[in-house]
Amino acid sequence: MDKSWAIFVDKMTHLHYDLCIIGGGINGAGIARDAAGRGLSVLLVDAADLAGATSSSSTKLIHGGLRYLEYYEFLMVRGALKEREVLYRNAPHVIRPLQCIIPQPNDMLQRPEWMLRAGLWLYDHLGGKKSLPNSKIVDFSTDSAGAPLKEDIVDGFSYYDCWVDDTRLVILNAVDAASRGARILTHTKCDALNLQDGRWLVSLRDVQSNDLLDISASMVVNATGPWVGQFLEDVGVSEGDPDLPKVRLVKGSHLILPRQYDGDQAYVLQQPDGRIVFVTPYEGDYTLIGTTEEDFDGDPRDAMASDAEVSYLCAAYNRYFARGIKASDAIFTFSGVRPLLDDGSESSSAVTRDYRIYHHTRYEVPLLSVYGGKLTTYRALSQEVVGKLMRLSGRVSGRWTAGEALIGGDFDGMGFDEYFARQRKLYPWLPVKILTRYLRNYGTRMDFILSDKEELSQLGKHYGDGIYQAEIDYLVTCEWAISAEDIIWRRSKLGLHISEKTIQNIEAALAS
Repeated sequence: MDKSWAIFVDKMTHLHYDLCIIGGGINGAGIARDAAGRGLSVLLVDAADLAGATSSSSTKLIHGGLRYLEYYEFLMVRGALKEREVLYRNAPHVIRPLQCIIPQPNDMLQRPEWMLRAGLWLYDHLGGKKSLPNSKIVDFSTDSAGAPLKEDIVDGFSYYDCWVDDTRLVILNAVDAASRGARILTHTKCDALNLQDGRWLVSLRDVQSNDLLDISASMVVNATGPWVGQFLEDVGVSEGDPDLPKVRLVKGSHLILPRQYDGDQAYVLQQPDGRIVFVTPYEGDYTLIGTTEEDFDGDPRDAMASDAEVSYLCAAYNRYFARGIKASDAIFTFSGVRPLLDDGSESSSAVTRDYRIYHHTRYEVPLLSVYGGKLTTYRALSQEVVGKLMRLSGRVSGRWTAGEALIGGDFDGMGFDEYFARQRKLYPWLPVKILTRYLRNYGTRMDFILSDKEELSQLGKHYGDGIYQAEIDYLVTCEWAISAEDIIWRRSKLGLHISEKTIQNIEAALAS
């Protein structure tokens, strides 16, 4: 054991927390933020990196789930639409409106025009007051959204949802939690849970050094996503819960291609099998196509897009767009495994996207496990989890996250464009491209990087492609980055934009 880790273990061992959260995806990070904001002492641990699995593999949408109206999931869609409004208001740096176009081919009989019109009307009004435009019919002969589509597709519909940088949403929730006193430990695995003197004894292990650490907690939340059931088995607390929910693991894969069309609109493509595929602008220079849905068996970290999935997504795209694509056009693929509540549905597409918070009542000390859920409803789920914990522990505290901006998102009542103009005046020496990226990634916390700087040279060493030492230092110090992969894929999507030489320079800087 090296000296620094020995000092760390000496300080941490036998520390007690009100709450220990296992799992650093969107739900775990959201719960940590909510709990810390209610005055609980919080420890969040993840065996890998924050947003290292499902939460970094989404279609990047904050949406109500239009297609779930077909399955009569009205309450779930209503709740998701309300959350869409809350999140858009509170995180304008990482969430923005997205126009979605539904082309309506003449042979699409599964969802006739009247059905889509009725569904979109309901989608417009189900969530109550909203700030996004209502849906409308689109004539592609006069609307530019029809330009990339096949000539025989003459009309369709337009509606609005929101785009989100999913990994930034996770990281910012963790940063927000830490700003309120929470402790965040990445690359730290929970090996065991044991009851001892009315508390949970939590046995932790640094996965890189194998050094051990024990802490205690008054409450524990299992927010391990697709590992929710496996975790309970691994730590020895899975026996004796006869009504434990079942999880259905469903893999979703995406393709990233060079930008395929002009405009900022997304397309929602109906498929003959009843599914839909999203095509969205991505990172300025790219187009994102996804997602598939197929049952998965194995380690979620090993999930990869199969040849069949790639072919399915290419075929889905080619049914609608004049300029077709082929599998070799994809420059990148990614896959994630969603832990859905197993409701017995035959089709993975029909499985509910709702969630369940399970209380392991046979233990006298609170232990909760989170099953299911979706990116859009993470804040509501977190609020419900922490509310339940407060009641179980006899504490009293009000809800707060709906009315307070996510860290970095307090623009003093200004919209993104207005706040950008203000920052442009404050930092006139910073290239516009870098300023835009900083504001989109960090929001108001970009000032942590730029504070007291008056010229570009003061940002420190330039590693290439607009990446400077001051930003890397911030990510290591304030966002728990320890590798180049952490930085270029989860704390940003720079991996799509920078050269191999720049990546090597970042790796060398981190190593030193």
